[in-house]
Amino acid sequence: MASHRRPKQPSRTRVTVLTATAAAAVALSSQAAQAAPEQSKKDVKSEVDKFYEQAEQATEKYNGAKEDQEKLQKEVADLQDKVARGQGELNQLRKGLGAVASGQYRSGSIDPSVQLFLSGDPDTYLQKASTLDQLSGKQADQLKVIADKQRRLAQERAEAASKIQDLADTRKALGEKKDEIKGKLGKAQELLNSLTAKEKAALEAKENRANRSNDRVNLGDDVPASQRGAAALAAAQSKIGSPYVWGATGPSSFDCSGLTSWAYQQAGQSLPRTSQAQASAGTRIASQSALKPGDLVLFYGDLHHIGLYAGNGTVLHAPKPGASVRYESINNMPFQYGVRV
Repeated sequence: MASHRRPKQPSRTRVTVLTATAAAAVALSSQAAQAAPEQSKKDVKSEVDKFYEQAEQATEKYNGAKEDQEKLQKEVADLQDKVARGQGELNQLRKGLGAVASGQYRSGSIDPSVQLFLSGDPDTYLQKASTLDQLSGKQADQLKVIADKQRRLAQERAEAASKIQDLADTRKALGEKKDEIKGKLGKAQELLNSLTAKEKAALEAKENRANRSNDRVNLGDDVPASQRGAAALAAAQSKIGSPYVWGATGPSSFDCSGLTSWAYQQAGQSLPRTSQAQASAGTRIASQSALKPGDLVLFYGDLHHIGLYAGNGTVLHAPKPGASVRYESINNMPFQYGVRV
């Protein structure tokens, strides 16, 4: 017969250990729960910054395509004007020859040379030596003028057609880059929207502090290398607080290369539109210690960001979406080299 025994009660020591273990587990869970939002906020900020950097890379490519588009538009317009003028001149030459042909027709015969003039393809006719033998020197010269004019017109029309195709391709690339930029900025905004109101406020406060830090910046006693550099820096300083807007070149908003090109334009110096092109606009300065106020400073391996050196290890630039033109430490970004314009 089975015996019925009461289950053994846990000892006081065992209860104490179990209780302590449970309490520790609850404490760790509580700490993890408290740490998770902070980690999430940090991760979101890192991801947002990554999307902003990618958007800026696309922005510089967009700026380059936009510059190409404007150049091609001018070239196409010039070629079309040239073709129209050439066609008008050719029509006048043919009109004069038509009058000669009419006179000969009324007299009962048309000279072979005039038949040649009226040909739709003088080049082919010119190749016929027997016909050339019938031409006077003056008539041959007139025919060659027409043939040359037709050849030039054909070349110019072909060139215009090629430029128009290039323009269409450039416009397509422009649209693709625009969509890419909007996509990156949209993803950044989605991440920001995932934060709590308190976390958003903390990030905004941090950004506002960075914008306000311009009031306390110490630029040291560095002297610009030239009056042009000094004037460009002064122009950029007058735009502190202006918002970053991709593709903008001023005067009320800027992207990074838009600010530097605008600033140097105020100093009487034209610069290319993109940061990569501006990187070759002057003498390269390899060392940070050799930089002077007003020098251009390039960042990141692909040179997609640019600013103006302001002195004492400080750069003045248009940083990113949501930020204003402001001073920052040159060490906040991976410095590549400077350029003295």
